[in-house]
Amino acid sequence: MLRSPRPPVPIRRLRAVTAAALTVSLLLLGLGGAVPADGAPTAGTSTLVKSVQNTTHPGAAVADHGDTVNWVVQYRNAADDTAAPATVTDPIAGAGTTQTYVPGSLRVPPGWTPSWSTDGSTFTGADPGAETVAVRAENPVARPGGTERTLSLLAPVKAAALFTGGDGFTPVVRRTESGEVQAWNIYHHAARNLRQVVCESLTTGQPCTGGPWPRPLNAAPGPLGSGDTGDLGSPLTPQYVRDPQRPDVLYYPAIGANAVGVGCLDLDAQANCGFTALAATGGSPSAVNSLAGLVQVGGSVYGVATTGQVLCMDLASRTPCAGQPYAPVVAANHDLPSTPGAYYLGALTAVGDKVYASSSPQGGGSTAAGPPALGCFDTTTRAACAGWTTPHTAGPDAGYYTYNAFTAYDTAGQPDGVCTGTVGGANVRTTCYGLDGAPHAAPATLGALGGGVLTFNPETVTADGATRSYFPGWGAGLNGVTVCHDWTHAAPCAGFPLPAGHPAANGGVTRDYGYTYDATTRCLIGLGDAGVLFSLDPATAATPCVHSGAEATLRPGDFYCDGASGHVQGYTRARLTDLDLGHLDLAASRAVVTDPDGTPVTTTTFAADGTVDLSGIPIAAHPGITVTAQLVLTSAADFDNGHHPLLVVEYRGDPPQVCFRTTVTPDCTTTAVSNTATGTDPTGTFSSNTVTAAVAPGAGCQPKVSVEKEICASADSRDCGPGGPGPWAKTSPVGLLGLLGTAYWRITVTNAGPVDAGSVTVNDAVAPSCRQAAGTFALAAGSSRQVHCSSFLLALPLKNTASASFVPANSPPGTPPSTTAPSSAVACSLLCILATPGRD
Repeated sequence: MLRSPRPPVPIRRLRAVTAAALTVSLLLLGLGGAVPADGAPTAGTSTLVKSVQNTTHPGAAVADHGDTVNWVVQYRNAADDTAAPATVTDPIAGAGTTQTYVPGSLRVPPGWTPSWSTDGSTFTGADPGAETVAVRAENPVARPGGTERTLSLLAPVKAAALFTGGDGFTPVVRRTESGEVQAWNIYHHAARNLRQVVCESLTTGQPCTGGPWPRPLNAAPGPLGSGDTGDLGSPLTPQYVRDPQRPDVLYYPAIGANAVGVGCLDLDAQANCGFTALAATGGSPSAVNSLAGLVQVGGSVYGVATTGQVLCMDLASRTPCAGQPYAPVVAANHDLPSTPGAYYLGALTAVGDKVYASSSPQGGGSTAAGPPALGCFDTTTRAACAGWTTPHTAGPDAGYYTYNAFTAYDTAGQPDGVCTGTVGGANVRTTCYGLDGAPHAAPATLGALGGGVLTFNPETVTADGATRSYFPGWGAGLNGVTVCHDWTHAAPCAGFPLPAGHPAANGGVTRDYGYTYDATTRCLIGLGDAGVLFSLDPATAATPCVHSGAEATLRPGDFYCDGASGHVQGYTRARLTDLDLGHLDLAASRAVVTDPDGTPVTTTTFAADGTVDLSGIPIAAHPGITVTAQLVLTSAADFDNGHHPLLVVEYRGDPPQVCFRTTVTPDCTTTAVSNTATGTDPTGTFSSNTVTAAVAPGAGCQPKVSVEKEICASADSRDCGPGGPGPWAKTSPVGLLGLLGTAYWRITVTNAGPVDAGSVTVNDAVAPSCRQAAGTFALAAGSSRQVHCSSFLLALPLKNTASASFVPANSPPGTPPSTTAPSSAVACSLLCILATPGRD
């Protein structure tokens, strides 16, 4: 009975190896039970556990050449409760040869700082890309478990240490991802070439890194320059807008060589991010010399030129709004063509979809002199507001002028008018109109100041059930004061001096221009003509403001980078550390918990031990929370000598992870990639387990092996051996073998490359002698090997099929063989009536 040949078996890609081939599983399993590198637990010693994932073929137990793998190291901190530095360093074994770092792939837990090295010893904060040979993660305040955010509490801001070096106007307070609190400012009425932007760290009491400060501002995007090399100047009373989608981007009013418009400053990158020209300078009879602004309404920012025209930039595209500049809505001031560079005298405020502007058309500098005025622009109709078709007067004559425009509020804290306070007469004169343009009662609070005192736009704060405006002022014998008006009670602020000086700040010489309210510490940060930053208690006017605080956003999922679930169990607590709780007014202090977008979750007080219980906040509903500690101190002694108490927000979960990716080289000689991490912290120096990822030949590293089975067509057996002339055919001639006989076979195994084939064997079920004759051999790329064998045939005809099995060179141990397509030849008898077989 004839045996049927086996069905064709295609060459198959290598996808699995035996478990013995791997030193460590390539799949990340639960790593909660971290162990030291030697496998023995060591009490009190921190540990690292290393693993790797194939991201090109998820779940594969072996990598191919060209695959990308994700290296994961888990750090379990075993130190005591004292915050201390920790460092995890991960050299990339075989960097540039067996594997290459994937640019931008390094991930570190929140609170950790990444760095990269191209030489293995010098690390920098910039990712150098594929040249990276080692990565590092550092945390200056690591704690046991590592499942927390730790941020420094801000010390009360003292004036003496923070001179800004120039005539700053209003501070811009920024908190970095690491928790540093910065105060940025831009000098006002500064010439284009002059250095004018400054950053001070309120956290360290020193200039921000990235100096020397101040630096110039430029229209072209790029890092801040140095020296007097700017090409953007500033107006008299600048107002700033933070991008609602990119809060680290600041828009400021700017004056270029040929236009006024909006400058862009990237606070995080410390870089210029462009200039949008909104109106060409010059013109006649009314000239664009400068501008006032900026304010935000909807998706645009607005300013007003010296011509009274309204300027507009679209925030999303940073391009001029369609149709702008719009028709004037307020009296032109300082708009004479003969005085290029003259400053706009006035300011802006916004309510709803309306922009309100004040203007001071003084004689001698304006095309039409007149009293101060208020105007209104409707951003919906892009024209003067209803009830404001002409500007409304805000003073008796052209001898009066103003630096401000501010919103009025009713006792419920709702905007109900717009006002301006003017210089002139016996006292500061305040004029108000309703939002509809009708006359509106003016608050009398500013009238406590003499008529020669300059007052500027207030900082308005709604907190603790009241809406209050804090007005900066100076001049006429006053070296710097704050005036507080309480809109909720329609009176000067209770408990706040009228006016309030700042004798503890630079001897009282502050010449206030503007304040920014820091909602975290509940302090006002002030700046003025004296170039001194200082803090002010909004309840008592005390300087410095003896408050502290920190804002910590905790997203537990961000501590892991292996893509697995189940790492996080729940929130636990927030706590204050390194702070003498006897120096804290617990009754006046509180913790505000929100979602990261600001949606309230809860507000609570600190317990007597300085903790807040967070365990009742479900992590499924709140995958991230922001905890803001608002602290009222009775003493600032805990912040002396550079000491910083801390806010710690904690969750329960697995130890945090550091990850980076590499791409396995396409070089077919690479059979494995490996990685070992090291770490240091207060417990000492330690290493991870070494992970070795086996690399199977990828698609480009597979040999192209084929088999050709033939039968000798000669009646002389001497022609049918090795080197014999044959002839060799796919079918023997009819009658050659008679009814019985011996068939002589030739099997040619060819490797067309590109790599060698190893452990090659011949499969021939009908003629076992062929398999025995072949044995096991290696077949170099571009070579062939012939196997000669014979078999005595008891019955004809017979179709004999052969194939070859092999393993690509450089395959991991235990790799199962691949099998070629089959090839057949037929031995015929006198009764043979068969078609010539194909190459199946």
